[in-house]
Amino acid sequence: MISKKFEGKLVIITGGSSGLGKALASRFIEKGANLALLARDEKKLSLVKNELLKKSQAGQKIEAFSSDVSNFESVQKTFQKIVETLGLPDILINSAGILREGYFEKVPLEIFQEVMDIDFFGALHCIKAVLPYFQKKGGGTIVNISSMAGLMGGFGYSAYCSAKFALNGLTETLSQELKPQGIKFHLVCPPEFESPMVEELNTYRTLENKKMVHTLPVLSTEQVAEAVMRGIEKGSYMIIPGLLTRIIERANRWFPGLARVVADIRLKKFYRGPG
Repeated sequence: MISKKFEGKLVIITGGSSGLGKALASRFIEKGANLALLARDEKKLSLVKNELLKKSQAGQKIEAFSSDVSNFESVQKTFQKIVETLGLPDILINSAGILREGYFEKVPLEIFQEVMDIDFFGALHCIKAVLPYFQKKGGGTIVNISSMAGLMGGFGYSAYCSAKFALNGLTETLSQELKPQGIKFHLVCPPEFESPMVEELNTYRTLENKKMVHTLPVLSTEQVAEAVMRGIEKGSYMIIPGLLTRIIERANRWFPGLARVVADIRLKKFYRGPG
């Protein structure tokens, strides 16, 4: 049964050609929404668009737009095309992101810049670009896909955690600042889950990172997508998929000192250097 909450709504999804973005796109189509999918790879976008069209109902619209979220000019032009083609948007989902891992002293500054450009500034650019249209419409919803790495430090994630912590701070601030304008935020902080970027990570990740990250169970993309949809429908600001993930997040929030001690114990056998 189609949910009236999303029926006829226009949803913009960045990173819509794969992973969580694609999974969310499929669910919004099932719930009667119209879609604008953004990603850099035109070929992947075309394949996903055709796949989703087969699931759509009469009257539903799906359009794909090649855009680089790290480039604000590109994002502005893309959002203008979306409005010209599909009308004013109702929901923006910032799902585009990259993941890099490694020992801090070995991670080039260029990697920090790359991760920040996409994971933080990519979302910032899209929010800046969509804001005038939300203001014209009188409101809107923004869903920022962050990570538990935006709530807790993680071994090897100096670049990734920095970008996600920044995204969390931006979301918290804008949720207050833009609320009077009828603009609502959801912040999604999943643990590691199956995705193309995790598949890439598994080809080179450090043993310490794997040991620490896998304290939490790896979720499927479908589990995360379902949790995101439930959270949006319930109006939850913070959406943390997975029961154990929520328990760990609360323990870290209430007892941050204990969390650091546990991390030190788990990492002890990996410490590099004398002793």
